[in-house]
Amino acid sequence: MVKVNDRHIEALEKANQEIAQKKDVIKESAYRLNYHFMAPTGWINDPNGFSQYNGEYQLFYQYYPYDSKWGPMHWGHSKSKDLVYWEHLPVALAPSESYDSGEGVPGYGCFSGSAVVDGEELVLIYTGHVDSNEPMQVQCIATSKDGVAFEKYTQNPVVANFPEDGSKDFRDPKVWKHEDKWYMIVGTKKDGKGKAVLYVSDDLRLWKYKGVAAESDGTQGDMWECPDLFPLNDTHVLIVSPMYGTQNEKPFYVVGDMDYDKGVFTQGTCTTLDYGFDFYAPQTLVDDKGRRIMIGWMEKWLTKMPSQEHGWAGAMTIPRELILEVDTLKQKPVVELADLRTDYKKLDAFEVAEKTTLNELQEVVSETIIDFNISETTATQFGLELRSSEDGSEKTVILLDLKNKEIVMDRLLSGCGEKGISKAPLVVKGISVNLRIFMDTTSVEIFVNDGEQVITNRIFPDANSKLFNIFTQGGKVSVNSIESWKLGSVWN
Repeated sequence: MVKVNDRHIEALEKANQEIAQKKDVIKESAYRLNYHFMAPTGWINDPNGFSQYNGEYQLFYQYYPYDSKWGPMHWGHSKSKDLVYWEHLPVALAPSESYDSGEGVPGYGCFSGSAVVDGEELVLIYTGHVDSNEPMQVQCIATSKDGVAFEKYTQNPVVANFPEDGSKDFRDPKVWKHEDKWYMIVGTKKDGKGKAVLYVSDDLRLWKYKGVAAESDGTQGDMWECPDLFPLNDTHVLIVSPMYGTQNEKPFYVVGDMDYDKGVFTQGTCTTLDYGFDFYAPQTLVDDKGRRIMIGWMEKWLTKMPSQEHGWAGAMTIPRELILEVDTLKQKPVVELADLRTDYKKLDAFEVAEKTTLNELQEVVSETIIDFNISETTATQFGLELRSSEDGSEKTVILLDLKNKEIVMDRLLSGCGEKGISKAPLVVKGISVNLRIFMDTTSVEIFVNDGEQVITNRIFPDANSKLFNIFTQGGKVSVNSIESWKLGSVWN
């Protein structure tokens, strides 16, 4: 008789052999990023099991090591001491059992979930998915005593059916501890409304259904993926990645109140979390410094991914600390990223009346902080051209529109990747607007006014498109200062 974990070990060994054969070629391939997390080969999507164990950050992720396209989902695994430099570890989970694997079935795998530390154990809680099963999706656990080798629980699934309030789309468990009990929310849908349903447990194995913690108000999507509910300051925050039919949309956050006795989260204002195209399925942890840190998948479903031709696809955003100020959830790049900085440059106050190339700022992999003086600016529209070619045929445009009170990232000329225009609200407080821009070889993340708004997009320009231009439309723009650093690689 084959034991449950014998099958699992065999599936893991096969996956790890595939990685070993391909990783050296993949790491030299086109479009690889310098300081963003990537898998050694193949396809990745959602971050999973973002946690801290034995003093080290753990990042798991949805993974298909055999191809650069989505396939039967595994859990890839890595760890870091500082959220900057990551070490790839063996694959943690592979499809192997009746609840997460199926011969000849179109879709199956170990779908998204979370991780918690229970005594000496690191426990993964995930969705087992098999298209042909009834129910199609169930909740399972796997445990490890060393943080590397994981055994699936012999009594899986620990939640064997969806509740009456939900449906067969029942996935992405997020687990946390409150007082002396474990709580778990799972994303589902019913009657055209996305929902987060709540369970409670004493031991992570026997779960009692509490009810619907939160649901769509009719405008927030008909399926809620990757819900994350956590305390911050004296309140709670709910993050959801919503679907509308088959279309995945921008994740949002809601600040509200959680009543653990009733199992109900009362919603306040709903706000978009990131206004870019390439941000989905974020997950948070609270670390030993007391920080609430978030990381997301820096890609999007059903989009053109030029890296697929080179045997890989998908990356993660930089880790961001979440700071709640009243009802605004600010996102701030973790301070540890400063360790990558070299070649500091600063430009003091100056004005621009027509398009100007800043020759000092031509580092492709960089961090730039630019502070605009709005009180001395007469133009109502101005901005930046990033990764511009000499002739302007290739560029990523950042437009600040004071008249319409929005900031726009236009990637119509950003190279061979997906096109599109992202827009976020632009709130001018006082006399300045501050942009903090993280550029990598194939990505741009813009933090507006200390992280009040964020725009994340992948771009795929030619390697020789390096110009950094400031432009203005119908007036002058005043700049208080620009600071810039070259950022090193975390993979050397």
